[in-house]
Amino acid sequence: MPDAPSSLSRLTRGYSVALFSALILSTTAILIRYLTQTYHLPALILAFWRDVFVSLTLFLAFLARRPRLHGLRIARQDLPYLILYGLALGVMNALWTLAVALNGAAVATVLVYCSVAFTALLAWWFLHESLTWVKLLAVVLSLGGCILVANALDPAAWSVNLLGILTGVLSGLCYAIYSLMGRAASQRGLNPWTTLFYTFSFAALFLLAFNVLPGGRLPGTAAQWSDFLWLGSAPAGWGVLFFLAAGPTLLGFGLYNVSLVYLPSSIANLVVTLEPVFTALIAYFALGERLTGLQVLGSLLILSAVMVLRLSERR
Repeated sequence: MPDAPSSLSRLTRGYSVALFSALILSTTAILIRYLTQTYHLPALILAFWRDVFVSLTLFLAFLARRPRLHGLRIARQDLPYLILYGLALGVMNALWTLAVALNGAAVATVLVYCSVAFTALLAWWFLHESLTWVKLLAVVLSLGGCILVANALDPAAWSVNLLGILTGVLSGLCYAIYSLMGRAASQRGLNPWTTLFYTFSFAALFLLAFNVLPGGRLPGTAAQWSDFLWLGSAPAGWGVLFFLAAGPTLLGFGLYNVSLVYLPSSIANLVVTLEPVFTALIAYFALGERLTGLQVLGSLLILSAVMVLRLSERR
């Protein structure tokens, strides 16, 4: 059984990695916004190429570091689990994109971060993680902060149909499942970066199917095969898309997987809810977008949730 200083050191490392993951992931929204507004790139086609480029970058990294690709070796019994893990990631990406299309960005952001509550409950149920009053308080603070940061108190933002709300809630549920499966993968002894390669590879295959099988009926999907080359001969667009995948997505999700080695999934998911706060700050300094008083208050609530957890664990 690890002693207290050792456990505290692991928690500190886990919090640091999760915070850095949230900071890196916060830049993805800005890059996605640029691609969708400048090139009108359909969302699920963007998600497909994003996953493909993440897998390609990881494959080249493994090839350069280990010529025989030892880092990609997995036990045969782990393959079905990784396929399911990739399906969870692919469905999460698809539902998140549909939630934005149906609800708008503000409401979709609030709904996807209901994952913190799902994660806390499911982790307590399936992984036997603790569910203390401190963790429940952190969940409430985090959800309230996300609502304020996303400016979802505006009644106009909630003028959506039942299908839109259901899609958004399901995206949050899939995010929670993704977090739990990442924690379970670490308990299986799988390397976080190896896990990332397989999950994104399988997610890319599932996203390919989501684009092709519905025949263009889903919002943001390919209506025909030529749509996959939507960016055509726009090298700047392809460059931004590749940077989005090889930079923020790869490092953000990779570090999140690493944090799950040190932290319970419910706590890691709570820490990463700082992502919209970081996004708002980056937009303020880089794009000149101003924060309202309620958004500042929401940021403080999310920070308070993380601090409450951290202080209770130090005690």
